[in-house]
Amino acid sequence: MADDQRLWGYPEVAAHLGISVGATRSRKSRGSLPSPDDDSMPDRPRWKPSTFQNWRPVGRGFRSDLHGSPRQETTPTD
Repeated sequence: MADDQRLWGYPEVAAHLGISVGATRSRKSRGSLPSPDDDSMPDRPRWKPSTFQNWRPVGRGFRSDLHGSPRQETTPTD
């Protein structure tokens, strides 16, 4: 492929997503990343940066740790 220099491997994808290379590999193995643009070497998939331009990771639901939980006030009982 002539555009080899323009393709991202695991380290570049990890940096773009803000996760570790190991987490990136794990997401790839679970099918949670877009299909590689070049998979001619199965152990070294590569993606075009544009593949991730509009792609959003699939989450597992609401991240309660990122949002404050509503506090319930209790009233003392006599």
